Amino acid sequence: MHLTAALDPARSEWDVIVLGGAAAGENAAQYATQFSDLDAVLVEADLVGGECSYWACMPSKGLLRPVEVLDDASHVPGVSSLVDGGELDVPAVLARRDVVVHGLSDDSQVEWALGAGIDVVRGYGRLTGERRVEVTDPSGETRTLTARHAVVIDTGSAPAVPPVPGLREARPWTSRDTTNLHHVPPRVVILGGGVAACEAATWLNGLGVAELSLVYRDTRLLTRQEPFAGQLVAERLESAGVRLFPGRSLTEVERHNARDTGVGWTHGGEVKVQLDDGNTLRADEIVVMAGRVPRTDDIGLASVGITGGGFLDVDDQQTVRGATGQWLYAIGDACGRALLTHMGKYQARVAGEVIAARAAGGGDAFERGSRFSSGEGHRAVPQVTFTVPEVGSVGMTEAAAYAAGVDVETAEYDMAALAGTYVMREDYTGRAKLVIDRATDTLAGATFVGAGVAELVHSATTAMVARLPVAEMWHVVPSYPTASEVWLRLLETLDAGRRAA
Repeated sequence: MHLTAALDPARSEWDVIVLGGAAAGENAAQYATQFSDLDAVLVEADLVGGECSYWACMPSKGLLRPVEVLDDASHVPGVSSLVDGGELDVPAVLARRDVVVHGLSDDSQVEWALGAGIDVVRGYGRLTGERRVEVTDPSGETRTLTARHAVVIDTGSAPAVPPVPGLREARPWTSRDTTNLHHVPPRVVILGGGVAACEAATWLNGLGVAELSLVYRDTRLLTRQEPFAGQLVAERLESAGVRLFPGRSLTEVERHNARDTGVGWTHGGEVKVQLDDGNTLRADEIVVMAGRVPRTDDIGLASVGITGGGFLDVDDQQTVRGATGQWLYAIGDACGRALLTHMGKYQARVAGEVIAARAAGGGDAFERGSRFSSGEGHRAVPQVTFTVPEVGSVGMTEAAAYAAGVDVETAEYDMAALAGTYVMREDYTGRAKLVIDRATDTLAGATFVGAGVAELVHSATTAMVARLPVAEMWHVVPSYPTASEVWLRLLETLDAGRRAA
């Protein structure tokens, strides 16, 4: 069954057109229509559900979870003997990954959209004027759609490939190829030292890449996190046999017979990678994870007086600045406020609510902190890096706070000293840090590193958004014995420092 068959092929007008049907776009359409009389359509040239569902968040976590489970099991007496020296069942891991991404089929996503009253149009959409979108379908036919109220841009981002001589010609893997790999290369070079690169290094090592090298310009990994986060991840990768090349860049890449198999990954000859210090690395595949660029260069922005190719400037209602009137919105990676799926979905919820309110004559008097503003959420952006160990953070690091002119004090604690983490594993390694704004005595940022810390991030995010004073945090009692006890220990450390001063 063709899941767009429910559409009237002659229809050309909706209240809301969403240009891009990724997770954020789905949310924008849902929130604009679920409690209003508005209708909406998703325009998508690829898979409905987008990058996160098929090539990023979901498949990467599907690959990382077995690595995490095996690591935990190998460090718990009574279980470790069962898995001692054991390796992952790679075919089973990849098969489970295929289940997670639904075999790269978006049937269930389209079915959800249609069931929610949201239409789907297959094809590539471009703006051709105010509230007008021209869609080119897979056959090359075009049709023009008109939005009565709003157009939402959710076109996402694409991997950035640095202009290194020979790199593009070598047909490097990007995130899509790496998360959807169907064979494990013996030798891999990864270019990048951020979240995506560190996560990829974790699962590729766990899947059995024999010779794995990580090349990155900065002197440490995860530079947007507290320094100890990158250090602990680096130590773990090195102990697992990953070769790290900090402070290095590529000067040339050479590969003969590189070719596209037509199913999303490349095979070819050996890759020779020249570093700026004269070292030469040889690999079977090179993976580029060196940032992302917004897909805004070919969506017709010039037709409405906006320059494309960069991140779109938006206000706290996600309205695009520079467009005449209040009809154009941008969410997710297209606006660049936070390149994280959960933040894109948050922006989408706000945009949807705003669109519905404006359509109902609600005006534009939207207060920060209300459902119609994304300002508060961007003050406390949470993120988890699913490496071994995990890194969870929210808000500013100490360095970022000082750079922003915020006077802060900090408290750090060794997470291995907790009863709860000792029960998890006797050789637990981790650290936690709070950054406190002295002026308001509230949380400005928090970082947690260690096994299972992902679930600590939401409590820190809640404290930040609620502007919970330190005095009140003392009455938020952590359960025992859990990793959450680190909150108490951090407050005790903070209090001791204040008394000593």
